[in-house]
Amino acid sequence: MPKQPGLDGRHRDSDGQTRMKNGNTRVDTLRETYGEGFAPGIRGDAHLNTLLERTGRNSLSDYLKNEKD
Repeated sequence: MPKQPGLDGRHRDSDGQTRMKNGNTRVDTLRETYGEGFAPGIRGDAHLNTLLERTGRNSLSDYLKNEKD
């Protein structure tokens, strides 16, 4: 079964799950996708795991849903 495009250019695995962003993904890399206003106050060289820990979120999706909180 060929991989199908998923959310934000990611692909679904063979079991239908969308691949998760790696916790080592840098915030400045995420800003390329989500814009310069993504994660204000967090340095660009910080990792996604650091952002999630500081904001009390469980995943990038959770962070994006609750970004304004």
